[in-house]
Amino acid sequence: MSLSTHVLDSTRGRPAAAMSIRLESPDGSTVKAVTDDDGRVRDFGDLIAGTHRLVFDTGAYFTGLGVDAFYPEVVVAFEITEPEQHHHVPLLLSPFAYSTYRGS
Repeated sequence: MSLSTHVLDSTRGRPAAAMSIRLESPDGSTVKAVTDDDGRVRDFGDLIAGTHRLVFDTGAYFTGLGVDAFYPEVVVAFEITEPEQHHHVPLLLSPFAYSTYRGS
C-alpha cells in the first residue's frame, strides 16, 4: 500500500522540516523526498515485499540549523512482509541520538 514517515527534532521540540530522505527498495529503485513543514513525508508510493532502507540526511539538516551533530545520516532498515498494509516509520532525532519505531 504505502509508506510514510514523521521526523521530530526532540532538542527543538518541533518537526524536522525540509529534511531530505531517500527510500531504497529491494528491487534497486530509489525515491527521494523532503519533509514538509510538519516534518512528514506522507507517501513514498507503493511498496513491495522485502527489506527497505530509509536514509535520513540528518547532517545537512543540522548544518542548516548551525548545530554540530554526531550522525551525518540515519539509516533505518526494515522488512515489509505485507505490502498491502500502510507502514509508518517515525524518527525521533537530536544531534547526538535518535530512535525509531513502527508506527501506525
